[in-house]
Amino acid sequence: TADLMDNYMIYFGHVLSNSFYPVLQRAIGVGSAFEGWSPREQDVVYRVLIPMTPPRGHSFHLELDSAGERHVRNFHVRVQLECTCSRKQQEENMLCFLHHPEEELRSNQDPSLLDTLCTDSYLDVHKTARWFYQLVRAVWPALPQSHSWHLKLLPSRRSCQIQVTNGTESFRIEVLFGVRRGYSDVFVSSQPGEACTLSTTWPETYSVAEVKFFKYITRQAPPDSLQLRCLQLFSCVQLGFGFSTYTVKTIIMHLLNTIPVSQWRRRYFLRRLEDINVNLRCCLEEKCLNHFIIGNKRLPQEISLPLDIASAEPLNLFHHLAQCPAAHSQAMREYQDL
Repeated sequence: TADLMDNYMIYFGHVLSNSFYPVLQRAIGVGSAFEGWSPREQDVVYRVLIPMTPPRGHSFHLELDSAGERHVRNFHVRVQLECTCSRKQQEENMLCFLHHPEEELRSNQDPSLLDTLCTDSYLDVHKTARWFYQLVRAVWPALPQSHSWHLKLLPSRRSCQIQVTNGTESFRIEVLFGVRRGYSDVFVSSQPGEACTLSTTWPETYSVAEVKFFKYITRQAPPDSLQLRCLQLFSCVQLGFGFSTYTVKTIIMHLLNTIPVSQWRRRYFLRRLEDINVNLRCCLEEKCLNHFIIGNKRLPQEISLPLDIASAEPLNLFHHLAQCPAAHSQAMREYQDL
């Protein structure tokens, strides 16, 4: 997956070098497959996030959607034209979108990003996904993988889903698009949100920060550490119950941040599973499970967060249990069955 995406990025760089489409950066592997575990190994989706930066003559401005609920942070990416009259773009025969006549622009220059992938000045997820699908299809024949692999594009409105097969192996890849918040490890991305998510809505994602945390733990851990096996096993056990995989992952990340890595060796395996079980029960009883990234003051220094995320109040992932007694009762029953 990494080799395929790297090859794609090289060709995308050539194809888009003089365009006014978003500049695509190197893909970042995110999610369980790149964290080193998966609840169902036979059904792995390799998820990657492609950071996008504005093309020349444009800038991106992230605007928080304050109309949403407190536990959901959605953004809009406003695209703004920038004056290029006094910059080196003039030497590259680039006309200024702001100060050249429209007729001259239409005759001598490709449309701006506002006229291609935006809706009402905001970057549109659906248009971006359709554009990326076209790029993937067009570039595929030039890639070395095309000689021995077959490409199939799967339908998706907010991402690009790819399946590659060679007769004996098959890999499924989901490509998400993102805009980095400043210089941090937090992005706004095209990941699917609620069913009625607007095409100009970009939910905030912490997946890059989370994969960096797992890599940090792996570097610190002894060779026979089984923290990823604990996560994989407990995730498999709870399949079919009402607890999301992200709930289990969050509990284990909190434990990894408090229990020394030396205590995750093979001989402590059952003890760590019991810790996970006890923590899940306590969180259910207290109707509170804090988000691992938001408001966490004990993250490794190499994980960079925007100031508003680092200083925020912890976000309760079990807020719905506190608000709905019936949901809490159901969750406790399912815990007993688990």
